[in-house]
Amino acid sequence: MNSNDTAPDRHGSAVVTRTSDIELTVVRVFDAPAALLFKAWTTPELVQRWWGYETSEWIQCDIDLRVGGSWRFVIKDDGFEVAFHGVYKEIAPPDRLVNTELYEGAPGATDDDAALVTTTFDEADGVTTMTQMSRFAQKEHLDAAIESGMESGMQVSLDRLEDLVRAEA
Repeated sequence: MNSNDTAPDRHGSAVVTRTSDIELTVVRVFDAPAALLFKAWTTPELVQRWWGYETSEWIQCDIDLRVGGSWRFVIKDDGFEVAFHGVYKEIAPPDRLVNTELYEGAPGATDDDAALVTTTFDEADGVTTMTQMSRFAQKEHLDAAIESGMESGMQVSLDRLEDLVRAEA
């Protein structure tokens, strides 16, 4: 019996807090080691198993995991393509990842508009708290992200990540 078989179901438990006009913080606890979460976050084959909805059709999932390397995710949902990309700024497995992130569908979006995203994985006794702080270039960009319904999609993705890491642990 896997020790995670008795772990609590944390589905829908990510806490999203707007910490300033341009900053958003997400905190989510996982019953899995930080190293496994970091691997699931940075390995294309694993990202495709949790990022987005179960019905999402993957078009592209590229990760060049090195400082200065880029990433790009493109999925199709309900007939619409949704694409994000960015560049890795800091990589410190299994604890910390810093990258830019740009939603390519934003009107007039350029790489100068990309959010700076710092993701940390803090493990204690096999339980890892993921904290993600996104710093947007402008208040309007954060407003648009919130208004897009990103929180509900993010909850689904993090729930799917929980299921993946529990199965892999």
